[in-house]
Amino acid sequence: MTRGNIGDMGGMNENTGVNRGTDSDEATRQLNSFLRGEISAAETYRMAIDRFSESDKSGTANLGLLREIQEEHGRAAQALRDRIRELGGEPSDSSGAWGAWAKFTQGTANLFGDSSALKSLKEGEEHGLKDYQEGLDDIDMTSADLISNQLIPAQQRHINLLDQLISSAGNASA
Repeated sequence: MTRGNIGDMGGMNENTGVNRGTDSDEATRQLNSFLRGEISAAETYRMAIDRFSESDKSGTANLGLLREIQEEHGRAAQALRDRIRELGGEPSDSSGAWGAWAKFTQGTANLFGDSSALKSLKEGEEHGLKDYQEGLDDIDMTSADLISNQLIPAQQRHINLLDQLISSAGNASA
């Protein structure tokens, strides 16, 4: 059922913010998918931070930005866990198949240098942004507000920051 299509059942549950006509199982499933993506992102940033920490070329400012983004993904994951519990669901505790793929991709990119690793992180952020945008209709209004007002803007900010880091990495190697 799409957001806002509540038919004759109408009304909002004040405790959960779920439309009575919204399938909370579907919302929980979609939120868990988002959660697995956030867990995967935090894990992937940890790998990149470890890689950049070993590199003499990386400045502490770059590491600081990557750590900040990693922490934001951790906070996003916690917000999603909290929302899933509010809906009566059980939050995922791992990144699942997406996490395995992201680790492989980031590990491979790390072999090719700073710029490739940063581009891989950006691709992950773009994928997460697309997932959020495409999944909005599958969740309740309160969850959609969380995604639209907090998590999507964070993804967009991460993409912009990574663009800046990629640009500076390209200039440093030129």
